Amino acid sequence: MSAAPLLQVDRLGYRYGGGAGCREVSFDLHPGEVLGIAGESGAGKTTLLRLLAGDLAPGAGNVRYATRGDGIVDLHALGEAARRRLLRTDIGIVRQNPRDGLRMDVSAGGNIAERLMQTGTRHYGRLRETAGDWLEAVEIPRARMDDPPREFSGGMQQRVQLARNLVTQPRLLLMDEPTGGLDVSVQARLLDILRRLVHELGLAVVIVTHDLAVIRLLAHRLMIMQNGRVVEEGLTDQVLDDPQHAYTQLLVSSILKG
Repeated sequence: MSAAPLLQVDRLGYRYGGGAGCREVSFDLHPGEVLGIAGESGAGKTTLLRLLAGDLAPGAGNVRYATRGDGIVDLHALGEAARRRLLRTDIGIVRQNPRDGLRMDVSAGGNIAERLMQTGTRHYGRLRETAGDWLEAVEIPRARMDDPPREFSGGMQQRVQLARNLVTQPRLLLMDEPTGGLDVSVQARLLDILRRLVHELGLAVVIVTHDLAVIRLLAHRLMIMQNGRVVEEGLTDQVLDDPQHAYTQLLVSSILKG
C-alpha cells in the first residue's frame, strides 16, 4: 500500500432531524486497501457511505481525496460539475440494488460504454470492444452484451454494475451491501470476482455490509459503527477474533442482526 492516503475522512458528521446519522467519523484509506464498515441497521454505516459518495452534504468535518492531477481536494467543496466528473470517472459506486446503479432498459454494453464516454472515448468500435472485455472480466458472456439488465438475474445485474464502475479504472470503489439479497452460491461467485479484481487493479475500497463473513473475506481493516459513531476499529481478523467492545462482541456472536 502507498504511504500517502487516497482518502482522508476527518470528524465527519451528519444529522437527520433530531438524531445523528453519523458523528465524528475519521479514517484514512490507502491505495490497495479495503475497509469494511459493519453494524446493525441504523448504525450510521449507509449514511457514512452516502457522505463519501456525495449523496449527502456533511454537517461537520470533511472528506479529502487525492486526485490524479489536481492534488488533494475537499470533495464537498468542489463545484458541482467537478465533483460529478470525479464521481463518474475516478470513484466508483456500487449500489445495493442494481436498479439504482444501472439503466435497466439500456443494453449491458451500453451501460458500461455510457460511463466510459465520461472519459472522452467516443469511437463506437472501441466502446463496444471495451464493454465486451469488461463483461467477460465479470464472467458475463460477450454474447449477452446487447441484452438489457432487466433480463438478467440479480447476481448478473450486480456484476454488470461492477463492470460499469470499473471500466474507467477508478482508484476508489464504494460498495453498499453488494451481496445483499443474493443466494449463497451467487454471493460466493460475486465475492470471488470482487476479490480478484480488487487485487488485480489495486483498488481502494470502502464496503458497507451487515455480513461479517463478507467483511472477513474482503476487508483488510474493519470499523464497527453504533448510533452513528465508530466504537471499534482495527485489522479485520483482530476485531472479529478478539472483539473488545461489548457491541462488537454481540455482533460477532450474532446476537444482533444487521
